[in-house]
Formats: sequence, structure tokens, C-alpha cells
Amino acid sequence: MRIGVWIDDDGVSVATVAERARAAAAAGYEAVWLGERSGWDPLTLLTAIGPAVPDVRLGTAVVRTHPRHPLALAAQALTVHAATGGRLVLGVGPSHAPIVEGQYGLPYDRPAAHTREYLTALRPLLRGEPVSFAGELLAANGQVSVAVEPPPVLLSALGPAMLRVAGELADGTVTTWAGPRSIGEHVVPALTAAATASGRPNRPAVIAGVCVAVTADPDGARAWVQRQFGPASDLPGYRAQLDREGVRTPGETVIAGDEETVGRAFRAFADAGADELQLIPVGPAADRIRTLEVAATLAR
Repeated sequence: MRIGVWIDDDGVSVATVAERARAAAAAGYEAVWLGERSGWDPLTLLTAIGPAVPDVRLGTAVVRTHPRHPLALAAQALTVHAATGGRLVLGVGPSHAPIVEGQYGLPYDRPAAHTREYLTALRPLLRGEPVSFAGELLAANGQVSVAVEPPPVLLSALGPAMLRVAGELADGTVTTWAGPRSIGEHVVPALTAAATASGRPNRPAVIAGVCVAVTADPDGARAWVQRQFGPASDLPGYRAQLDREGVRTPGETVIAGDEETVGRAFRAFADAGADELQLIPVGPAADRIRTLEVAATLAR
């Protein structure tokens, strides 16, 4: 199981993000990941920090589909992929109704159907093929004419309908708030069934986003995550995922404790079928630094 690092870019400079990425690469991590929140554009930021970390994969986890037409995202992603030497891993997702409707003023009807149509248009565009697609929720007519190999495409998929889309059309899924229980009992079987039914020879990859703290204060780490991300449990998709995992709050999904405890948890994710752990260091600054050091050793 590979281990990459999700970098917190909230409220910090581009130089600081590059510094954090360099630290992760120097520690031996194979990938750095950025998400889309209320600040930097993750794709542009990956291009900016790419020269600082020339030997790792550069992933988005994730960029939102609704505000980006497939033609626009294909052009941007291929530009980033070329500029970074073919290292982009493009993670996409439909986000949530409060963001899509509340911030963008766009409809959030049938997110799984939207995502299926979106990937149906996006994948051939990334391959440089002309597309003439007219679905129920979006249309795309055109071509991105650049000579670049396409990046792998991941989908943020948790529920059954989204996992079917990922199993049929994506190279993998990025999970959130999913522990070994729901990955082994829900995510991997659903992906495998969808891939098999569509004639794909291999199951798409599972990249598990997990909050981790190597700490003497596990309860403090869980409380920290709850303060930062507690409202996520009110979003329907995340609420359903937490229920599948058998927990009430995001804080309860944290891997927290000493090195042995964290190592056992990592092995449980690998045994459940996770192909990569997307490490999200949490807690006080000193604990986050310690977590990066210890987790890198466990990965090696």
C-alpha cells in the first residue's frame, strides 16, 4: 500500500505549500494531494509547486465538477499534466448541495447521473478525442488538441450509485471518512462488481483519505478534527458514510495513538483493500510533524 500526503493549503502562501510538499517528498512519500476549498485553485497550485517536488505524483482530492465544464477541465488538466512532466492524478467529484447550490447557484439534481455524464465527456477529451455528447444534464461538443498522454482520473465515490460510476468509468476512487470496515465491506466489493459488470479486467484503485495523528493525546486529536470538520456529518453523503463505518462523527474516524497503534491501523487499511493511504496529519503542529516522520517510516 502506497502512502501519500494531503497538504493543508488553507490560509498559507504558495511558498509555504511548496515547503510542505518538499518536506513530504524528502520524508519519502510518493504523492502529494491538494483539495478544493475556499482558497487556492488546486490544479494551478500543483503546477506552481511541481518544480519543488520533481519526483512525486501530484494529485487533486478533489476538484469540483459543477463549476468546470468538461472541455475546460480537460484543457486545464492536460496543461498541468504536461507542465509537471506527466505526474498529475486528477481527482474529481460533484461536491455537495450547499456548495453547488449555495455558492455557485447551480442545480444539484441527481449527482450520480451528473457525474456519469461528466466522466463520459471528460475521459475522451483527456485522450484528445473529439466529443459530441448530449446528455440529460450536460452537453459537450469539441476537442482539446494537445499531444499529451491523459492523466489517471479518480472519483470521490462513497455511496452505491457513485461507486458504480467509479467502477465503470474511473481509474479509482478517493474516499473520505471511510475506515477499514466500510472499505472492505462496501467500497471494494461495489467497485469490483461494477468493474466486472462493465467488462473491465481490473478493479479501480482505492485511495483512502484518513486523518492520522501520532500522539500521546488521541482524544485531543479527535477533538481537533471534530472542531475542524464536525459539520461534515450534516452533509447527507458524509452522514451515510459515517453510518456505514459505524461511527457518529468525523472525529471518531481518526487514527490516533502511538507508533504501534498507527501501524496496526495502516495494516488494517491494506488488508481491507486500500491501494493508497492519503495521509491527513491532524492535531497540534508538533504532532503533525511527528506524524509525517513516523508514517513515512511505516510506509518504508
